[in-house]
Amino acid sequence: MNFDVAARQIVDVGHWLAGCGWAPAGAGNYSVRLGDGSIAITASGAHKGRIDTGDVMRIDPFGHALDGKTPSAETLLHTLIYRLRPSVGAILHTHSVAATVLSRRLAGNVLRLQGYEVAKAFPGVDDHETVVVLPVLDNDQDMAVLSLRVEASLAPDTPCYLIRGHGLYGWGRDMEEASRVVEASEFLLDCELEHLKLGDR
Repeated sequence: MNFDVAARQIVDVGHWLAGCGWAPAGAGNYSVRLGDGSIAITASGAHKGRIDTGDVMRIDPFGHALDGKTPSAETLLHTLIYRLRPSVGAILHTHSVAATVLSRRLAGNVLRLQGYEVAKAFPGVDDHETVVVLPVLDNDQDMAVLSLRVEASLAPDTPCYLIRGHGLYGWGRDMEEASRVVEASEFLLDCELEHLKLGDR
């Protein structure tokens, strides 16, 4: 994957996610691992519904800018996943109402999803009865601290995680898989929120 192709993918997915209402006020950040080991990522401050390829930049695997632009404040959360998961090629971070509300209402540190057909969109899940466990982590403005929490919470089969009152991080082998994981996650979070409204959670 070269930078120009990755930047175009990030722009396209940014417009799509903003259109879904999952990038309010420009929130969120997206990245793609490049063939040379560097990472294409959204630059700080770019509104995701209006980004173009000039709002995408390159960083090294440690999060240092390679082109003079300023990366997202949450860059360390991307580089962590790429370091821990060599197969991951793209990461998406969304801010939906469902992710924000559910993560604030959950008392524990995990959200367990079971009985949903759409869960088969997650890699390795081929049965609706499979229990999918999503970590729910307390937010922190110190990305080094938050990165340690993320690292401690991830199991080998974790497809994504929630930050309390903040949003969702999901990933995949490429942008297509990452987009599918995030779309499925957001649908399932919507379902869980509806259950909460009905009083059966």
